[in-house]
Amino acid sequence: MESFALALTSSTFNPKPLKHINHKIKPLFSSNLSLLSSNNYKNTYSYTPGLCFCTNSTLHTSPFLYPKRTRNDLEVVRATAFAPESSNEFANPAKFGQTTQLVAMFGLWYLLNIYFNILNKQVLKVFPYPTTLTTFQFGCGTLMILFMWAFKLHPRPKIYKSQIVPVLTLTAAHMMGNLMTNISIGRVAVSFTHTIKAMEPFFTVLFSTVLLSARPTLWVVSSLVPIVGGVALASFTEASFNWVGFGSAMASNVSNQTRNVLSKKFMDRKEEALDNINLFSIMTIISFIFLIPFAFLFEGVKISPDYLQLAASQGVNVRELCVRSVLAGICFHSYQQVSYMILGKVSPVTHAVGNCLKRVVVIVSSVIFFKTPVSPINSLGTGLALAGVFMYSRVKRIKPKMD
Repeated sequence: MESFALALTSSTFNPKPLKHINHKIKPLFSSNLSLLSSNNYKNTYSYTPGLCFCTNSTLHTSPFLYPKRTRNDLEVVRATAFAPESSNEFANPAKFGQTTQLVAMFGLWYLLNIYFNILNKQVLKVFPYPTTLTTFQFGCGTLMILFMWAFKLHPRPKIYKSQIVPVLTLTAAHMMGNLMTNISIGRVAVSFTHTIKAMEPFFTVLFSTVLLSARPTLWVVSSLVPIVGGVALASFTEASFNWVGFGSAMASNVSNQTRNVLSKKFMDRKEEALDNINLFSIMTIISFIFLIPFAFLFEGVKISPDYLQLAASQGVNVRELCVRSVLAGICFHSYQQVSYMILGKVSPVTHAVGNCLKRVVVIVSSVIFFKTPVSPINSLGTGLALAGVFMYSRVKRIKPKMD
């Protein structure tokens, strides 16, 4: 009806007599007649009460009118206004294409993350230097970014003074989040690290409330309870549990979700010229530069023939170690690049939901690949946490309907 009313006020009528049906017109009644002398309304009439009824020669003031039957643009607008709107919703190629692209991006994100976790764990088993390995992975990403800019696969960014502080803040969270994840994977099973990181929705809701002034509903808060309870149950029944692995995974949750929420806030500032891809690229380069002195300070120079031979003596030759490290670095940058592209299209909470659903795939694949022993209680805790993630995603999906 709103579109119909708008058409009444904005349409230009184009009368065309329909002589073949003039004899079928019946009297029309109007309870609110107004007289118009504008030439724009000559030779036209309308069915709608409240508008004047005009014929070719006279303006009728009687409520019973026998006007000459003419057709105007209003009739076309009426047909359009009262046509079913659902046909446009289900036959929108642009929207379908965007949905398909988003689904493909989520699938690629999951696949690259699976390969990264498997390769990363294999390297950390024989090369237990997470700071050095994280620096190397950021270095691989830096080379890929420079290649992208050099061949103009993506335009190079323009940095303004107003962007320096936000970018450095995001870089610190980004760097710490990835470093803490690698420390956790090196100390405990991959499945356990990702079980702990299933708490990301909790931190996303917390930081979205604090930083973006978003108010979660009672349903959202209630859905977080089984996530927290499941993680707690799985943590204290995990065979590979140690406090370093547990604490670093929790620190990764805090760092990554702070980064995601702040990144969304930064990308929503339309006056800035830095898009999400370049934002992630700059953070990767700065993280690589910042981590070099930290890696040297905490672990020394570990990328040397002696240390590589020492790692090779544990069952992996030097060539395999180098290949796995490079592939892990490529997957490391690629999956995060895709993750940031997705974050530019969806909200932080939706991104966190997709990230938690990704945990299911990563946990299952790592348990199968590494043949990780899982106790019944541990499985119950992990399942409870993942069920909480599913409940959380359902609540976020039906939230607009409840509101």
